[in-house]
Amino acid sequence: MAKKYVYFYGGGKNMTDGDRSMRELLGGKGANLAEMSNAGVPVPPGFTISTEACGIYEKTGAYPKEMMQQVKKELSKLEKLEGKKLGDGKNPLLVSVRSGAAQSMPGMMDTVLNLGMNDKSVYGFIKQTGNARAGWDCYRRFIDMFGDVVMGPSSGLHHEHFEQALHTIKKKYKAAEDTDLTAEQLEELVGQYKKIYKKHVRSDFPQDPMKQLEHAVHAVFD
Repeated sequence: MAKKYVYFYGGGKNMTDGDRSMRELLGGKGANLAEMSNAGVPVPPGFTISTEACGIYEKTGAYPKEMMQQVKKELSKLEKLEGKKLGDGKNPLLVSVRSGAAQSMPGMMDTVLNLGMNDKSVYGFIKQTGNARAGWDCYRRFIDMFGDVVMGPSSGLHHEHFEQALHTIKKKYKAAEDTDLTAEQLEELVGQYKKIYKKHVRSDFPQDPMKQLEHAVHAVFD
């Protein structure tokens, strides 16, 4: 049997793999989320990659060979439970990626929200919410977070680079606040953000949500 590195939580006790006694393996957040799910608290479902997997990466520079296969398996379970699919153009699942540890570690990686947003899923988001402005705003914020938090340490890309583009487009359309920008103007801003990303990272913003997830996991481990 392959060693377990990924633990599901949410959907009640029958679907949850861990509990609070597994803090060393799941980190504080992962163990507490599992415990709440076991208790019937309606936590948003997800999965935790173990500290053991991170330890192997730290020693060898590579993930355990079964880890990403297990991530895909648990992601599929999450999609089924939520009735949504990561990156889907009709009913997309968006996820957050958070770092954690057995003991509190101030300064760990910031949370990445809305992972799964791309040129296709933004339209699925708009279709589901009926709010085009919210869709393009979420997409541009995700590019900003992903560029800064996930790719920034290796590329020098920072939040300030995106802020400059936001300031420029607000000036162009005489918008006093971010909220004054229309859906069309935010869509234009998304295009600018993708150009900024490419300039610094030297590759296009990833449209494959699994690539987005793999990069985010890598950033947490690093």
